[in-house]
Amino acid sequence: GLYGDFGLFTAHHEITREVHKVFDLFENAIWPNYRFKHLVLSPFYLRNRMVRLINKEIKNAKAGKNAYIILKCNSLVDKALILKLYQASNAGVKVKLVIRGICSLIPGVKGMSENIEVISIIDRFLEHARCYIFCNENDLLYFISSADWMVRNIDRRIEVTCPIYDDAIKKEIDDVL
Repeated sequence: GLYGDFGLFTAHHEITREVHKVFDLFENAIWPNYRFKHLVLSPFYLRNRMVRLINKEIKNAKAGKNAYIILKCNSLVDKALILKLYQASNAGVKVKLVIRGICSLIPGVKGMSENIEVISIIDRFLEHARCYIFCNENDLLYFISSADWMVRNIDRRIEVTCPIYDDAIKKEIDDVL
């Protein structure tokens, strides 16, 4: 079989400085006293950041603007985030999910999830890459992450979600999707 994942080699000074702070966190085993501007860490910030981004898509959909979310991850079982995606669907946000493993969200249910499409990847390949894309008023936000949308990844582990700023890398992610 084959293994697929995303990784980022970058010289972006602000991202590399924040990566150093992540390693400081591991080394010192204390709550971060540093405010991350680029990286989104769980269990500290990921849930709140994802909820805010989904809420922004909901607001845009209700205002008649283009609004969509694309998520690719291994598992989607976090009840609170699933409920938030249902809320987004009901507001008119188009949600496309690519899930390799467990998906507790039920797509295509009228009045609940009719704007949600799920593709399941089951094959001889270990497709491990996780990415989140938000329309953001057509100024797309791309993230790669080590976190699946499950309680243990969001609330109990240190996981790192990194924004993608480079257009060529965004195109590569689009090609994978």
